[in-house]
Amino acid sequence: MKLPTYFISHGGGPWPYMEDMRKTMHVLEASLVDMPRQLPYKPKAILMISAHWEESSFKVMTNPRPGMLYDYGGFPEHTYKVHYSAPGSPELAERVMGLIKDAGLPAQADAQRGFDHGAFAPLAVMYPKADMPVVQLSLRIGLDPAEHLALGRALTPLRDEGVLIIGSGLSYHNLRRFGPLAKEPSSSFDDWLQDSLIASSTTERVARLIHWEDAPAARVAHPREEHLLPLMVAVGAAEDEVASCVYHEENIFGGVVASSFRFGAIA
Repeated sequence: MKLPTYFISHGGGPWPYMEDMRKTMHVLEASLVDMPRQLPYKPKAILMISAHWEESSFKVMTNPRPGMLYDYGGFPEHTYKVHYSAPGSPELAERVMGLIKDAGLPAQADAQRGFDHGAFAPLAVMYPKADMPVVQLSLRIGLDPAEHLALGRALTPLRDEGVLIIGSGLSYHNLRRFGPLAKEPSSSFDDWLQDSLIASSTTERVARLIHWEDAPAARVAHPREEHLLPLMVAVGAAEDEVASCVYHEENIFGGVVASSFRFGAIA
């Protein structure tokens, strides 16, 4: 049975490991806890496309025991010692690289890469036992929407093989306009996302994503689009599937409107 794909807004830094911050993100936490319950069966593994990894070609984590990458700053000392101990999967990594290369896209192995917070923060909530094999896949420098949609299409067979594909970013990511200043642009961009992903035909959805810069407040919401591009991969892997909003909040980070989406119906 085919698994759905997801694009998630992953929150800020190591938030699951900070009590006060975790309390403020209880709506996001509830949505992440619910995701495994939405699946028709327990996945064999997770393929995570994180906004926090970009390379000149699509790189795939091959380490069977991935380490940690504390790619944030200004957080309490203990957050630089946390460890998410999920195993990697060299077999899945090899399969992913093969699919990408078969689609005519560049792919390389990376045996050193550890889990970045775009992966381990949401996974610590979704699968706190860390018993699910996880492989990370990078974005490609240039951040071409069409290329990342094509990447998703190449990965589609994994959905029939028990692999859960998750694009991890943020639906609004302008660090200089968090708080009250974020309310209007994040709301406008979120309205466009909801209409493009849920209310549009699948053909129109792809066209809109390719030309996402035409959206209201697009470059305010995403001065640099690395946190939006994981969405393209999730959509490409479920191009003809129905979309649903599985998380929506109107006051995260002091004023940001943010959402997460599933592509594929619940069985």
